[in-house]
Amino acid sequence: MSARSESFADGELGNAIQRIYVINLDRQPSRWHQMSRELGRLRDHSGQPLSAISRRFSAVDARFLLDSPCTELVHPEYTLADQLFVQPEPRLDGSLNPRDRTIKMTRPEVAVALSHIEVWKLIADGDPQYTLVLEDDVFFRRGFAATLDDAWNELMGLTKHAPPVDLVYLSYDDAGRKTPRKPFSELLFMPLTGLWQLSGYVLSKQCARKLLDLLPVRGPVDLWMNHQFNRLTVFATREPIIEQRHDVPSSNSYSVLPILSEVGVITREKPLLVKNSALKRPVFAFGDEGSGLTSLASALSILGYRCCSDFDGLPEREHADLFGKKRSRIFDAYVNVGALNPHALIQLAKLYPKARFILTAKGLNPAAASSRDSLEASNALIEGRLTPTPLPSQLSKLVPGNVLELPDDHNDKWELLCRLLDCEYPAHVFPECEDRGQRRLADGFHAYGGDRSNRVKWLKKDASPWIVPENDRPGLRVDGSTDTEQGDSNRSLIVEEFEDLDAKHWLLRDDTFPSNLALFKPQNFEVKPGDVGQLTLRKERTSVRLYTSASIATRHRYRYGRFGVEVKPTNTSGLVTGVFLHRNAPRQEIDLEFLGRDTTKLLANVYFNPGDEGTKLEYGYRGAPALIDLGFDASLDFHQYEIEWHQDVIRWRVDGRIVHERLVWGPTPIPHLPMQFNVNLWHSRSKEFAGKLVNVELPAHSYIKSCSVIAAATPTTARQFATSSRGP
Repeated sequence: MSARSESFADGELGNAIQRIYVINLDRQPSRWHQMSRELGRLRDHSGQPLSAISRRFSAVDARFLLDSPCTELVHPEYTLADQLFVQPEPRLDGSLNPRDRTIKMTRPEVAVALSHIEVWKLIADGDPQYTLVLEDDVFFRRGFAATLDDAWNELMGLTKHAPPVDLVYLSYDDAGRKTPRKPFSELLFMPLTGLWQLSGYVLSKQCARKLLDLLPVRGPVDLWMNHQFNRLTVFATREPIIEQRHDVPSSNSYSVLPILSEVGVITREKPLLVKNSALKRPVFAFGDEGSGLTSLASALSILGYRCCSDFDGLPEREHADLFGKKRSRIFDAYVNVGALNPHALIQLAKLYPKARFILTAKGLNPAAASSRDSLEASNALIEGRLTPTPLPSQLSKLVPGNVLELPDDHNDKWELLCRLLDCEYPAHVFPECEDRGQRRLADGFHAYGGDRSNRVKWLKKDASPWIVPENDRPGLRVDGSTDTEQGDSNRSLIVEEFEDLDAKHWLLRDDTFPSNLALFKPQNFEVKPGDVGQLTLRKERTSVRLYTSASIATRHRYRYGRFGVEVKPTNTSGLVTGVFLHRNAPRQEIDLEFLGRDTTKLLANVYFNPGDEGTKLEYGYRGAPALIDLGFDASLDFHQYEIEWHQDVIRWRVDGRIVHERLVWGPTPIPHLPMQFNVNLWHSRSKEFAGKLVNVELPAHSYIKSCSVIAAATPTTARQFATSSRGP
């Protein structure tokens, strides 16, 4: 028998909860159905299901927002001090001014805030005096109805002698650490701050009006709400009686996490690894030049496909594995591959009856027809005859229901794509970029390339869709990949020889990251006689770390170029001297590192996550590391080390000599977004990686004689994209 709650009524009792709003994205109908079932199993005062007084509110979708715009409703910037008001952090000492740490809300956070604000408007303009607001990923805990009834009776009795109740938290995440609150009864307390989430709360009509008068929301809406408690009459149940489901993936992303990592509050980081999903594969995509094929390849990568795209052909082994239906093939999506002509696609449809086929087209109808005509003509030329029906029609007969025509101007490509692939709708904005066209594989597209030297030892890699697991397929070599790099004409030369650190081009970091047991402090870098920069790591207790060290970074980010340093790294076990390019959102990285436990070797590594600027993909714990035997001990003298980064190849040079090279998919795609150039000295949390540190060997030093950057800078400053999860 369904549980009954006397606290709910449809217009019969003025002090009852008369309406329920469920905030639900249009692209997630399954969550609404789940919530409808959840609400249907509970009854109100008159015995009707709660679903009868429930209304679905179409949530604001983050994908259609601009990049965190400032409006009269939401101000997207807040400070670390605002965060610490809700969740104090005793490990932070007085040397940090949290009001100086500005944080920019993510698009999902802005969308969540806007959704709640729109619901407040409905409540303020409606008739019910009290409304329950729910997000669509919650469930009612056992005993919900009885507990709510007892608490609600207390609250309604209170209103006879005190101001009406404004807000009642039924679902929340307690910030802990003895956040201030006023005990009220065995069932209720009055929070002063310290409650996260707005996934289940009762709001009065008068409070909705108050909140609207207090706009704009500054920062995440649950954080901002804590700052309003002193203006409202707020209660919370002793324990949450509504909880968020753990089996429903959250599409939100939290803007404060990178800052908490930087200041050292997050001391341990759970490796963020990609969960294997049952992808529909293989996928084949084709279409006219300029119809969005490169963007589609990026979208498929975001969904977790290992995607081969924009090549005139396939390597011989991959071609043989694909047409031989062998499990050893590397890729599960092929986009704009010249060798997969109409004749080949028909053959593949017969080989793979569950495959998905995507035709990109310019515009909606006329251009799509043009694409079909051109493909039909190509088919006729290849087969030496006219094709009676367009290629998409032929494919639809072979793989019914598995063919998609994707116009480049469709307003919701994710919806079409996810419906075809039967996958979860992503929170990220659909990537948009110019088509690259088909790149010519070297030697008639038959050759893999890369470094097969005996001096290279591959270490354990991340299990990722964007890392090829096999070491015997070192990449795809592109003809002329370094001849015409984007931005060559705008490149400039920056040389730092450490007479004094040039503040126009370089900054001294004052942060850290979870894998680093040291906190970077500017005073740990100094220029020594002979114009040598010295990075020092010492045992020095701070509120968040037991060690301090030094790091320098470029003030600007760069996309492609040559990045060099003349360095003598420390040979102290447990420490790492890093020379690297790095970015977050999405995380991409190119490393040249020296492990203090063995400075006769150089560690080369690449981290890759797909997407455009702002895509919150930060996967990777190990990356794709390889140790290169230098043939000398780097800690004994200065040598010149370089990272040479091009669109289709990365090279690591030592004293001008190439010691390691990585091609496209050898074993990762090549990072393609602007990154900062860094040089640092840090203490790794992983003894397996860097060895054990012996404190008597401290302080330890790494020395830099010069740094050079030959690249075109982007206008965005480094602080806006500061590192948050740098390390193995």
